This record gives sequence, structure tokens and C-alpha cells, in this order.
Amino acid sequence: MDHSHMDHGHMDHGHMDHGGHGSMPGMDHGDMGNMCSMNMIFTWNTQNLCVVFDWWQIKGPLSLIFTLVAVALLTAGYEAIREASRRYDAKSAEGVNRLPPDTSDDTLGNDRSLRSWFARLGQNQAGQEQRDKMIKAFLYAVQVFYSFFIMLLFMTYNGFIMLAVAVGAFIGYLAFGQGPSAKTVACH
Repeated sequence: MDHSHMDHGHMDHGHMDHGGHGSMPGMDHGDMGNMCSMNMIFTWNTQNLCVVFDWWQIKGPLSLIFTLVAVALLTAGYEAIREASRRYDAKSAEGVNRLPPDTSDDTLGNDRSLRSWFARLGQNQAGQEQRDKMIKAFLYAVQVFYSFFIMLLFMTYNGFIMLAVAVGAFIGYLAFGQGPSAKTVACH
């Protein structure tokens, strides 16, 4: 904050020594240059930019490149989770809709129904539906967590990070996207 327009009387504006007031214990004033910058408006500046965590700080061109690749891969991974969830939904719907084969029928010649019968051996339909619901809930929770994490990446308000999120979504959809592209990464 620029205090040069304020009348402080006896303060030296060239060296605003706060003498430890409001600073964290053990923090040397020489470390102030390595503190995370936090932007609330769009910027292309990456100097001291921290990405979600204080340890994930961009300190130079190499860490910027690493960060952009990591953000793109993380975002592409979101599409992989969504596709895995869609496939599990389809598989579980197919399994629940099919009734277990009746042993009196002559289905032993059909290898597919025999495998299906063995897979369901010892399980009832209600138990299978409950198991499927638990797995779907877990996959949904992972998607929600993942989408909010991507939102935090985007909320660095840094243009480079925002572009890396978009590139990751593009790559993820090309690699994993089988369903409609209408659902976005935003929130969930």
C-alpha cells in the first residue's frame, strides 16, 4: 500500500520499519521478497505467485513451466475421473438391469452369461445396488473435490494458469472424453 500521500510527521517513508509489529514470529524482514503474492484481479505477473499452497511458488521460468505442465495434467485428470465415473454408471446400470440367469435355462453355452452368473454368485440385487451407490458416491466426491481444486487454480487470477487449465481441459477431453461436453469443470 502506498502511504506517501499520508502525513506521518516523523516517519521516514524510505524505510517503513514496523519493528515486528504484525509480523510473524521468526520471520526475517529479508524474507519479505519470497512471500506469496495474492492477486484479486487478472494479471500475467508470476513474480512470487503461489499456486494454492505456499510451497508451490513460482520463482522463475523453470518453476513456471513446471507449474503450467502440472496444472494442465491435473485438469486433464479431471476429465479422466469424469469418464471413469460415466463408465461405472453405465456398467452398473447394465448389471442391475440384467437379472441373474436362471440355472434351469440352458445358458451354459453362452460364456458371457456364465461369467455374469459367477460374478453375481452370492450377491443379491439389493446388495449390488448398495455397493454401486457407494462407489458412485465416492467417484462423485472425488469429482467435486477435484473441480473445486481446479477452481482454486483458476482463482489465482493469473492468465498463464488460466490458460493451462483450458489446455488441460482440451487435452483431457481429447484423451478421455466420450460423453457430452456440455458439463464444465466449473465447481461441479
